[in-house]
Amino acid sequence: METIIAIQRLTALAQETRLAIYRLLVPAGEDGLAAGLIAETLGVSPATLSFHLKELDRAGLITARRDGRSIFYAADYDGMRDLLSFLAEDCCQGRPELCAPISCLPATKGSRA
Repeated sequence: METIIAIQRLTALAQETRLAIYRLLVPAGEDGLAAGLIAETLGVSPATLSFHLKELDRAGLITARRDGRSIFYAADYDGMRDLLSFLAEDCCQGRPELCAPISCLPATKGSRA
């Protein structure tokens, strides 16, 4: 991954609403969620949601698909996997225990800001 792409993805996630959108989409799987449900769940206006979805899409972190009159958004797992790989690329330095796979277990209590 090019550094500029990593920066775009990190920048997209460095905003409270966009991070909330992404975190909402991850457990939704590849079917994703309808834009209206995302807006309702997060309590944001459709215009605000549209702006943030566009930023996440531009960064390669979500995908969109139309189904009739609805647009469904899903996390782009490959995009995030590439970003995480980029960030951890040089972390081990001969000590693989430092870069053990990240599990999908819930965060420990108090670990979220």
